[in-house]
Amino acid sequence: MELKQITYLSEADGSMQPALVCAAEGEEKRPLAVCLHTWSYDISRFYEDYLQKCQERNWHFIYPLFRGPNWTPEACGSDLVVSDLECAVTYMKENYNVDESRIYLVGGSGGGHASILMAGRRPELFTAIASYCPISDLAAWFKETYEKKQPSTKRDYDDHIFDACGGNPLTDEKAAAEAKHRSPLTWLANAKGKVILDIETGIHDGHTGSVPISHALRAFNAVAEEKDRLSEADIEFMVKNEQVPEHLRFEGHDAAYGTQHKVLLRRESGKVRLTLFEGTHEMLSSCAFGFLSRQVRGEAPDWSSGDTAEPTSASVLSK
Repeated sequence: MELKQITYLSEADGSMQPALVCAAEGEEKRPLAVCLHTWSYDISRFYEDYLQKCQERNWHFIYPLFRGPNWTPEACGSDLVVSDLECAVTYMKENYNVDESRIYLVGGSGGGHASILMAGRRPELFTAIASYCPISDLAAWFKETYEKKQPSTKRDYDDHIFDACGGNPLTDEKAAAEAKHRSPLTWLANAKGKVILDIETGIHDGHTGSVPISHALRAFNAVAEEKDRLSEADIEFMVKNEQVPEHLRFEGHDAAYGTQHKVLLRRESGKVRLTLFEGTHEMLSSCAFGFLSRQVRGEAPDWSSGDTAEPTSASVLSK
């Protein structure tokens, strides 16, 4: 399985967009994993676990640029990004023998933002999506980053959002509209019942990591049935205290997460699942790919544990 760089057509603006591709071996149809870079990365840097997991499973792999780091108007959840990711799937289906019943999307942090954005905007494209520590509300993250950054003059995620949206989304009406359009929470209700979605985050994210867990919790609420949603009081408690309230604590054991990343909260509703694990701003790639490997288009979600023989593979997500 050879990793190579290609370009493919993005229909939104007719541009040729770069991606890294590794094709599965053999002539039979194989699953496809679309793997996403983090907030400040591009295709020059990626998590080796993505490629390794695809090679171990003999899956097709594509790692698109989708307009690069999220500090330009062209990036950060733009319509161009949506087109790029949709057309990446089209390119793979047209050039490789893809099993269309098993097309997956996976990403963490900035890739988590893009993955749940695609869940809302193009749910029909994917069989299942694994999203780790996602950003679901750009205006909220702007405020959270601005209020805690030290020193206050350093360039941080709030500046990235300012540049991408053309202003301060808390005070500028046009920038606020841009931030809303690029935020998954605006679109996630469209994913309900259409795509299998797994949203995960570490309990300490937002304290020792960069994205408060409220983003993942509210993303789950946007897709879940009303009876299964988390209350605002419980969300605020977990964000503040880095603990799960007793009445929400997961009483089972998921061996796929090992002891270091044990599951603290787990809730399912239709085709969406929320997992809060012991950890911070992390990507648990063995859990993500174990989950994806069990999902088939047209079948009910398989929420069973991953391959317990495979050690939990975790990467702290970078900027």
